[in-house]
Amino acid sequence: MPLCLLLLVFAPVGVQSDWLSISLPHRSYEGDQVVISCTGKNNDDIKRLKYFKDGYHIETYSSASSYTIRNARRGDSGSYSCKADRKFFLFIDTTEETGSKWLNVQELFPAPGLTASPLQPIEGSSVTLSCNTWLPSDRATTQLRYSFFKDGHTLQSGWTSSKFTISAISKEDSGNYWCEAMTASRSVSKQSHRSYIDVERIPVSQVTMEIQPLRGWGVEGEPLVVEGEPLVLACSVAKGTGLITFSWHRQDTKESVGKKSQRSQRVELEIPTIRESHAGGYYCTADNNYGLIQSAIVNITVKIPVLNPLLSISVPGVLPFIGDVAELHCEDKRASPPVLYWFYHENITLANTSAPFGGKASFKLSLTAGHSGNYSCEAENAWGTKCSEVVTLNVTEPPPKVRLVNGPHHCEGRVEVEQEGRWGTVCDDGWDMRDVAVVCRELGCGAAQHTPIAMLYPPAVDEALPVLIQVALCNGTEKTLAECDQVEAFDCGHDEDAGAVCEVLPSTF
Repeated sequence: MPLCLLLLVFAPVGVQSDWLSISLPHRSYEGDQVVISCTGKNNDDIKRLKYFKDGYHIETYSSASSYTIRNARRGDSGSYSCKADRKFFLFIDTTEETGSKWLNVQELFPAPGLTASPLQPIEGSSVTLSCNTWLPSDRATTQLRYSFFKDGHTLQSGWTSSKFTISAISKEDSGNYWCEAMTASRSVSKQSHRSYIDVERIPVSQVTMEIQPLRGWGVEGEPLVVEGEPLVLACSVAKGTGLITFSWHRQDTKESVGKKSQRSQRVELEIPTIRESHAGGYYCTADNNYGLIQSAIVNITVKIPVLNPLLSISVPGVLPFIGDVAELHCEDKRASPPVLYWFYHENITLANTSAPFGGKASFKLSLTAGHSGNYSCEAENAWGTKCSEVVTLNVTEPPPKVRLVNGPHHCEGRVEVEQEGRWGTVCDDGWDMRDVAVVCRELGCGAAQHTPIAMLYPPAVDEALPVLIQVALCNGTEKTLAECDQVEAFDCGHDEDAGAVCEVLPSTF
């Protein structure tokens, strides 16, 4: 028999031998790269290499090559073996086969579990979501990334922390939540089951309203505010979560003066400038879709600060004269009582007086020459102090109440006097040089010279002009004729009217 036939007869076919061996890792985890190697005593003789898993062919190579599982999964666990066709002699091939080896791909980490703390959150509270899983001790350094989801929306992606905090959860945040844990290389990722989180909303209760700034309390305990200042109406609830709608109203008209919706238990409404017309009752309401709750009514009293005091000065006549009694009036018509008024002359205090029920205050002053100058008043109440504008008063000597008429100059003529606003003549009964001297002095003329009768100074007196003085009893030293003792006219006609002649001084022209 030829040698070649003998070789063919005795060549081994498909039998397990120690010529071909298989090697694989003793332990591996999900996501690992697993290399399974089949090698012969002389790999150059291998012409075809096949790998099998659980008896099923999985890969064929035309030379010695390793089989690589790049991202191992639990399903890659199994019994692995290989077969090789190799050159046996010259042109004769033979088949070598390994035994089977078991590959165990272990779970790197279990699917995470999502927990929420607290389990039943109240709206507005902080909620922490935890994505809980663990790694084997020999893979404890593996880095994981965590992502959190709600109803198909990503809340946070790629966290290095397994916890995610919602700082203030709302009722609208109720829904299905889940998380995902993934290796930093993204080779292994697993999701938790979905967990429904139901956020509890607390209905609003105990609605109250307060005002700021508070400037005191009225006689009935009502808050006081001041006109011109800003006013803040603060509405608050003792309990209540979520988006709360606050509304402010006037009691008398039910008119809404403002509305705000906020996730807050206290909201402020500002009236930039308070007016007297803002006085009255106010209340606020709050509602977070569980029913509208109203506060108690707060009655507001608006006080008017002193703003514009006016000073006026009245005198008996048109002009102020020495000896007149002037009356000073100070008034701020809108200022809330009580009001304290101060009167000043050249910044020196004259007097002060109170108007406990409002209105004006007055002060009387007997005028002297020293009372000429600038006057002002100051009004003060509990909510403000203001000064009036300055009023200037010029006090002068009163005009003479005696005159000489129809003469060649003002120091000679018929004597006429004024009493209570009307003019009349003087009877010549007892009329002498002492009386004339007083008249001359009052008119600013020189020395008395004569006591002529009035008939010397025509035209005659109108009969409608009365005779006012029957007898003037002057001693000659008086400053005015009015200072002399007098006898009222009782029997005298104009044919007895008195006259006077005085020296004319240069300064009297």
